[in-house]
Formats: sequence, C-alpha cells, structure tokens
Amino acid sequence: MSKKIYAFEEGKQDMKDILGGKGANLSEMMRLGLPVPNGFTITTEACIEYLEQGEKLTDDLLNELKTYIKSLEDKTGKAFSSKENLLLVSVRSGAKISMPGMMDTILNLGLNDENVESLAQVTSDARFAYDCYRRLLQMFGSVVYNIPMEAFEGYFESFKKENGYQFDADIPAEGLKVIVNKYKEIYVEEAYKPFPQDPITQLTEAIEAVFKSWNNDRARIYRDLNEIPHDIGTAVNVQEMVFGNSGDCSGTGVAFTRNPATGEHKLYGEYLLNAQGEDVVAGIRTPKEIETLNEQMPEVYKAFVDVTKKLESHYKDMQDIEFTIENEKLFILQTRNGKRTAKAAMKIAFDMVEEGVVSKEDAVKMVDVKSIDQLLHPAFKPEALAQAELVSSLGLPASPGAATGKIVFSALDAKVQAEAGESVILMRPETSPEDIEGMIASRAIVTTHGGMTSHAAVVARGMGKCCVTGCSDLEINTKEKYVKYDDKTLSEGDVISVDGSTGKVYIGEIETTNAERSDEFETFMGWAEDVAHLKVRMNAETEQDIQVGYAFNATGIGLVRTEHMFFGEERLIEMRRFILASSHEERVAALSNIVKYQTEDFESIFRLSGERPTIIRLLDPPLHEFLPKSAEEVNAVARQIVVDKALLERRISELHEFNPMLGHRGCRLAITYPELYEMQTEAIIGAALKLQDEGIHANAEIMIPLVSTVEEFKILKDVVKKKADTIMHKQNKTIAYKIGTMIETPRACLIAGALAEHSEFFSFGTNDLAQLTYGFSRDDAGKFINEYINRDILAVDPFQTLDFDGIGQLIKMTVENAKQVNPQIKIGVCGELGGDPKSIHFFNTLDIDYVSCSPFRVPGAILATAQSQVE
Repeated sequence: MSKKIYAFEEGKQDMKDILGGKGANLSEMMRLGLPVPNGFTITTEACIEYLEQGEKLTDDLLNELKTYIKSLEDKTGKAFSSKENLLLVSVRSGAKISMPGMMDTILNLGLNDENVESLAQVTSDARFAYDCYRRLLQMFGSVVYNIPMEAFEGYFESFKKENGYQFDADIPAEGLKVIVNKYKEIYVEEAYKPFPQDPITQLTEAIEAVFKSWNNDRARIYRDLNEIPHDIGTAVNVQEMVFGNSGDCSGTGVAFTRNPATGEHKLYGEYLLNAQGEDVVAGIRTPKEIETLNEQMPEVYKAFVDVTKKLESHYKDMQDIEFTIENEKLFILQTRNGKRTAKAAMKIAFDMVEEGVVSKEDAVKMVDVKSIDQLLHPAFKPEALAQAELVSSLGLPASPGAATGKIVFSALDAKVQAEAGESVILMRPETSPEDIEGMIASRAIVTTHGGMTSHAAVVARGMGKCCVTGCSDLEINTKEKYVKYDDKTLSEGDVISVDGSTGKVYIGEIETTNAERSDEFETFMGWAEDVAHLKVRMNAETEQDIQVGYAFNATGIGLVRTEHMFFGEERLIEMRRFILASSHEERVAALSNIVKYQTEDFESIFRLSGERPTIIRLLDPPLHEFLPKSAEEVNAVARQIVVDKALLERRISELHEFNPMLGHRGCRLAITYPELYEMQTEAIIGAALKLQDEGIHANAEIMIPLVSTVEEFKILKDVVKKKADTIMHKQNKTIAYKIGTMIETPRACLIAGALAEHSEFFSFGTNDLAQLTYGFSRDDAGKFINEYINRDILAVDPFQTLDFDGIGQLIKMTVENAKQVNPQIKIGVCGELGGDPKSIHFFNTLDIDYVSCSPFRVPGAILATAQSQVE
C-alpha cells in the first residue's frame, strides 16, 4: 500500500506534487520552526484515486486516517469528544497550483451537541462555543450536503434583525443556541438527514467533499482560465483548530509581504479581532489595517513581522500569509506566493534583484508571461466595468486591450469615419484581407465567426489592436446594419466597449486606464534577453508594426505577409487585371505596374530592419480573395477596370473553391503563374540593391509557402534564383540573400531531410500545420473546440498551444532530420504558437534558432524563452 497521508513534519517544500502547495508550505514552515498548528495532509494521489474509483474512500486510506488521527491526538494532548482537552480541526483543500477560493474549507470540525457543552465549560465561554458550532453547521451543510447557503444566512440575518442585533458578535450564547437548533432543523428540511454527531463521520464526509470540490464548476472554470491541468487533484489538510473568535485578545487576518497592487515594499494586509477566517473575506465587518495590530498587541505584531521577513527570505518571493491569534499567541495557517498585478510583479522582481534577494535568472521566473499584456495594452477600470451592461459573453479573447467606439459594419465605413475623427469598432461575421484598411482604422474588431487564429485574430494581434472573435451569441447583419443580441438590437453608430482580454462586449463607453512602460520594465526585459537562448522575431509588414516590434527588441522579422500589400486601391485594380488577363503578356503587364509598389514596400521594410534578418513570404492566398463578392461590388469593379461584367462573373465562378485553404494557393499558385513570384523577387532584390547604394545591407530571406514536394520547391527556387541573378547581372551588383520554405503541411515534415538539401532555412507555419494535421478548419473549429476541451477529448486548443504528442512530434522529427542533412540550416517558428509560452518551452528543447510572433507579443515571447531557459 502506498503512503497516502503525511504529518506536517514528514513533508517538505519540494513535495507540492503530492502534498499540494498548502500542505508542502505547512510542512516547510514547521521545519523552519514557525508557529504552525499540528496536522496532516492527505495526498493528491488519494484524491485522484477517490475520483477514479467512483468517489469512494478506500479501506486502506480509512485505516491510515485512523493512525494519523491517533498521532495528532497524541501530539496535541487533545482528543475528539474529550471533555477536558477537546480536539477540533479544520479541513482545507490545497492543490499543487494555488486556486484561491475555488475549492472548499470546513472549520470547527468535531463539534456536536455534547462537545459544544464541553467546550463551553472548559473555556468558560458558552458564546464562543456556540458561535463555533453554528459556523460548523453552516459550512458543513453547504459544503458536504449542498444545502443552499441562503437557507442558513437567511435565517441568521432575520434573527439578528428581529432581535435588534447589528453585528454577529452582538448575539449572546442563548441566541446562538436558538440559531444552532434551527440550523439542525434545516438539515432535515433540505438534506433529509440530520447533522452527523460522530466526529469521525464528520471528518470522512468532509474529506470526501473537498475531494469532490476539485470538480466543482468554479474550480474547473478557474483551471481553464489559468491553464491548470484537470488531472492533478487536490490534497486535503487536516489541522488542529486555533480560535481567532475566542475573545478580544484573539483574531484572524491575511497579509502580503509587499503591496500586491503596486509592489511597494511594505507590509500590506488586514485583520479582525474576535473572528474566524471567513469573516475577513465575507465583508460583514470592516477589517483593520495590519499596522494597527502594533497598537493593540505589539508583541504579536513584532512576532508577525519577523515571520513575514523569514518567509519572504526563505521562499524568495512576495508571500500571502494567513494567520490567527488565539489569546495573544500567533499561529501561521498558510503561506504561498502571492497573486499580484502585472505592475506589482514587475516592481517586486526588480526590487528583489536590487535588494540581493534573488538573481536575475530567478527574477525572470517571477513575472507571469500573460501579465505582460496588461503592461502593454489599456484596460477598463474595474469599478466602471462592474456597472456595464453585457452584450456578448461568448467571444474569444483574440487580442488583448480595451476599446470603445461607434459600431461600423464595413471596412470602408471604418476608414471614412476614422478619417473624420470618429472612434469606430468594426463588427463583421468574419474579416478577410480585403478588410485590412478598415481594421487599421478601427479601435477594435468583433466577429461572430472564427477562432484564435482566424484572420481577424492574427491581424489584430499583429497591430496590437483589441479583438474579440467567435461571438456566437450575436447576429451581425452587415447589409441591414444591425446587431441582434438576446431580444435587443444595436444599430450603426451605437457605442460599444470591447474587452479583448476577456472576450466580452458591453454597451456604451467604459473608462479605461492607459498602459505604462516603466524603467523597471525596460531593465527587467533586458535581463530576460540576457538569459534567453532562443531569439525572438516578429510577424510584421507595416511600418507601424515593425517599429513597435523593434521597440520591443525583436531580433528581426520572421514573417512578412505580402498578401496584405495588394489591397491598396491602385494595387487591387492591377491585381484584378492580372487575374482577369487572358494571356501571359497581359498578366506580366499588370504585374509590371504592381512591382513598383512592391519595391517601395520592401524598401521601407529593409530600411527599418537594417541588417537584421527579414523573411518575406511570397504570395500565399488563393486568387478569389482579390475579387469582388456582392453584385454591387461586381458592377463597381467592372466599371473601374473597364471589363465586361459577364467575363468578371465567369472568372469569379471559375476561381471559386469549395475548400480554398486546401486549394490553389501558395506555391501551387506560383507553379501555375510563376510570373507572380518573379515580380515579387524583382521587387525584393531591387529594393535591397537600392538600399545597398545607401550603405544599408538588407538581410533578405525569401520564403516559398505551402510546399509539399521537393520538386515544387526546386522549381520555384530556380524561378526566384534566375530572376534575382538577372536583376543583379543587369545592375552589375550582388547581394546575399537566402531562399527557404515554410513547413506547414504534414508531408513537408515527413520529407524534411530531402527538403533541407535544397533549402537554406525552414520556418514552421503552425496555424496551417495544425489545421492540416488535425483536419480542423481553423476558422470553424471554434464551434466545437471548447466542448472537446471540456470533455477531455483534447487537452488544449491546438491553434493556441502546441499539441506536444502529435504536431510537436512532427516538428521534432522535422528539425532532427533537417539538421542531420544540413547542420547549417536555420529553423524558426512563425505561426501564432511562436508567441505561446507553453509552446515556446517545447521549442526551446529542440535545435530551433528563433520564434516569431505578433509585435505586441514579442516581450512576452522574450520572457517565455528566458523562463524556459532557466527551467
């Protein structure tokens, strides 16, 4: 039989996997000689075993429990049901990863009708004894028997009101006896069973309830929100009760060793006299600031300050400490690394390095990567948000930030109104590359379709712009220009507020707070860069995005999406002429007009990048994306480029694809129309040669997308190389450049060794690789992906976090095979997973050179690479 229970003195700090965070910390504090009440921890393994075996405690565990109860009685000199030295215990949850308030706790366990009288006689305080008993009845009934808390609280509050008691502490012993008797009646009325009088029965039922609370709704939601695994279980801590409600020389409180909101190095907390732990958080009484304890109990305060210093020094992080005072004696009930704001996290890490408490390597682990977003994007003020009316709660938080503006339904309207000085929010069923100007003009984007890697999500993150996708509870009608939600309607021009960090949309304007980048932030990020091994590039093609990425210390550009460059009005006209051309000569003529624009684009990009590497992906999307969709647009385009409407409609029909993401796109397009890639090569090489004359040596890397065969790559590499050689020969100049491919099809992974013989670099396009490996449409997967995760069919959304067992193994195999054939080949990741911390940790275990992500994700990616390196 494996050991399932540990006394506090048997455990230690590094046993969090089986003792949970609370149990491990209680054990560690006992080893440090701190005043911790005695107890024992039932392991997380026992919880998992309980849940897997039909929610039943095994005989082995029950026998082990008897042994540890007897040991606790011997250590404390107390016993359940003893008239002179009564043992009461608390039963608390404690997972490996802190989940404050998400699971259940029961205090004063062991009291019954007989023991409460013994406690009253021993303490000479019947009021205290019955106050403990009513608390046990209330907590036990709610947690173990699922009796609605309102059943107890409703009676309690009405009793106070009827008898003129303002505060709980005003109720005398006789009143509490009446309440206790009523509570016992509530058990029979609500649970159809009496309150158990046997302390051992109470304890076993409480343990079961805590185990079950691992899967309560709020705990599961919290784990989903914080990406905590669902299969690690919770430990149960059984601990001797100490009583903060035993008079005015007793109390309870919570304190942080530093301010969790600002990071200021000052004790921050509050406490209540004559109270138990739940009173502090219940809000029934107003707690006092921790400093005032120095006036009421100076010796206790001094002892507490000493404990806080010792704990922070030991754990090398800001601590969140729960304590109880019983008759002027201090007890420490819990310590854990305290939750904090992003601003506070940055300051605490910075200060602790300056104070010599932690190293720079330790400091980079103290800031949550996700919290970096809070420092870079505006947020709604919590008090204003609490008053706001919700429009949608089912959206995905596709790109963080907070924005308010007037609703518009088209990219053109967004652009026109923004140019007129209006703040607008673009609402569409989904976006396409053609909407790019409207997306740039908008404060935020909201869609009803698409997931975290949809067009809207990817482009918005690249711009650092607030975006919510997949709002399936909304109906957006772009033709009639209205939004329906519940039984209400919003029209164009109505003001809404969008929270890209939560995926929620609200009515009206909500006040925001601006993001701040402090000196501490800049210094901290410098430490992260020093520690990191993987380089971090950015996915960017606009001047604004590139400037943002380099301001965040990106080491280059890992992906320039050239398709976004074709949607300017003049360029789109020429692109449509190319698509409608009936001969090679007509296509080349149309492209000869576009090449001037493309050259200007690449000049601008190379000028900003200097000698830093810049990967340019040649045209990737299918041609139909450049053609009009509605009848009104068809008529307008026919007039604009002077083409027969019937011809245009026929060409649109010819180019229509049932599954365009698997169709005529990427390298397949260039096999059919090599002049497309010739034009882009001419622009790239021409721009680089021009800048070379100015003393700027561009580091161009040309990427051929969606390759599945070696022959595809060889043919198109030859197209690019011949065009580049022709241009350089014509100008009698040479520049260095690389030709590589994007690895985004499973077949490309399987033939990586053969591809590496001809390619100078690989870059993993994880969005398409996930899509093609799973057979999931990344734009439609949002309809079912959450149910797959909730039912444990999938551990993660593979478009947000790498599927280590499947796609991860494909990537690992690709890297190993490529490096074996071509040790000099550079390998990177440019899909959205290049900015995901968990995925980055996996990439850091491989022989990969860099990750690339949206500009505003660069700081988080740098921090994630540093944390991965430290670990």
